[in-house]
Amino acid sequence: MILITGASGSVGKAVLQEAVRKEPKVRAMYRSKEVAAKAPSGCEAVLADYADKQSLRRALDGVNSVYVVCSPIPQLVELESNMVDACKEAGVKHVVLNSALGAGDYGKSYPSWHRKVEDKLKGTWKSYTILRPNGFMQNIVAFYAPSIRSQGAFYVAMGDAKVSHVDIGDIAVVAVKALHGGAHAGKTYELNGPEAISNQELAKRISKVAGRTVSYVDIPESAQRDAMLGLGMPEWQVTALLELQQYYKQGGGAKTDGLLQSLIERAPMTLDQYLTANAREFRDQAASA
Repeated sequence: MILITGASGSVGKAVLQEAVRKEPKVRAMYRSKEVAAKAPSGCEAVLADYADKQSLRRALDGVNSVYVVCSPIPQLVELESNMVDACKEAGVKHVVLNSALGAGDYGKSYPSWHRKVEDKLKGTWKSYTILRPNGFMQNIVAFYAPSIRSQGAFYVAMGDAKVSHVDIGDIAVVAVKALHGGAHAGKTYELNGPEAISNQELAKRISKVAGRTVSYVDIPESAQRDAMLGLGMPEWQVTALLELQQYYKQGGGAKTDGLLQSLIERAPMTLDQYLTANAREFRDQAASA
């Protein structure tokens, strides 16, 4: 039995879908009955919360390996640490931790939070795999598409920084393979996409697939901060996102290599493939209706 936590989140849902396709016994962890009721066929749904240690004991009963992922919130270290402790208590054999690129060398933002959990895992566990994915392709739609649809532009304080975006579906393939431990035990995988591009180039690619002119506007960090705060985003989240962008501006997200392809044993999703498949997300609001 394998347990997929965060089963309703963007990455966790993809990992669950992959696990259901490939594994005979899958349990999915949810926090609410309403969401659990929508669990895909082929898995067992369980209600549990990282903050409720008793519920974690129930969720882990009879489980051999666990995929651990948490929303990027300030309580991440405490919540994921609870899960690491619960896994040890339950006698789980292998843990796959969804971390973040930069956890090995960047002491700010989300990577620094993930590093604390990584260190706890390494100090607690004999058999584990750590995944450090680069920026998600899916975040391009989530973060940029709304202003592209309404204004034909997206606004970020990233200069000419390059990022090798990675597809969540490819991360899921690695996660499910890693849940078996074996050759993946004790490994830390930094998962980069096949191509690193700047936002200027990204705007050109989106323009091509959407059939309209899309611009990237490099704005001052102070302007982006004010805009995000104006949207009602909490200050901790604004600071974390801006610090992550600083990491990209330092070149932290620009690496490309063949690791992802070797792990999934096929060519990874390319950015052009992803943009083409999601072209309608970037068209104007009237055309998308």
